[in-house]
Amino acid sequence: MLRPYQAVPRSLRLILRPWVLTSHAAPLSSALWLKGARPSSSGTQWKQRQGRDAYVRHAKVQGLKSRAAFKLLEIDAKYKLFKKGQTVVDLGYAPGSWSQVAVDRTRPHGRVIGIDLIPAQPPQGVAAFQGDFLSPIVQKLVKEFIAQSHSDRPPKAGREDVDKDGDTLPENTILDQPSYIDRERHSAESTGSPSSSTSAESTSRNLVDVVLSDMSAPWEQASGYISRSLSNPYNRLMNTSGIASRDHAGSMNLCEAALHFASDTLKPGGHLVCKFYTGAMDKSLEQQLKVLFSEVYREKPESSRAESKEAYFVALYRKGKATIDH
Repeated sequence: MLRPYQAVPRSLRLILRPWVLTSHAAPLSSALWLKGARPSSSGTQWKQRQGRDAYVRHAKVQGLKSRAAFKLLEIDAKYKLFKKGQTVVDLGYAPGSWSQVAVDRTRPHGRVIGIDLIPAQPPQGVAAFQGDFLSPIVQKLVKEFIAQSHSDRPPKAGREDVDKDGDTLPENTILDQPSYIDRERHSAESTGSPSSSTSAESTSRNLVDVVLSDMSAPWEQASGYISRSLSNPYNRLMNTSGIASRDHAGSMNLCEAALHFASDTLKPGGHLVCKFYTGAMDKSLEQQLKVLFSEVYREKPESSRAESKEAYFVALYRKGKATIDH
């Protein structure tokens, strides 16, 4: 069970399982070190800013992948997104802090599926795909996996994931299934068959409860090629270019892709949370969201840095008969 914890924002709850926060820790709102100097946006002072950041420090204490977890915790505390046993799809999940929150909030018997372009170690309890979410092939594979997870793993009362001997499966258990590359290759070979595409879309309909999108559009690499590696591909795909109009346009494209995916997969009454960078086109996207959802809100979490232009659309209660044309 989760324990209430007074922090910024009001009624913020911190995850206590499997991450533990000492009961002697000072609340964020009263912590003395929260009143230090304002963080600098200079690249040379990034580490100093991280060291002074209250949310970064609390994330480390609790074993969370990043401070971004607190943004989702704030949104969930206000809008009550999650329930036990839900199916959640986390778009752009790396490094995995939002998925950690989703796993905790939907236990027991919840299903959390993460998708990201960069390689990352998924948190315990998360099924992860590495691939470009904008690729129709990748989306087809994800939809097929959602349908399979519901048909092959029906929830059992009073049990979590266990092996045949009744023991809890260890973290990052690898299932005996075809690899992502093999499945994508096979899917590419069968794209000419209209029946396979139709089957993938129909079987995944109305199976997802919450779609989360914390995606950011990568921008072209101009330097640092020598340091590029599997563990650090283009500095983990920097999520802002410093050009406001470019970042805004990229976020709108990703939000539209998330909206179309939500239209294909969300149950009636399901929710969507997507990150965007504010700009001229966000009102148009808000109108599209209102076609599919009964309630749409804009949120700027208190844990989001004040200098950042990021914000979140929180779209609640998918309408039963509404759809978005691709």
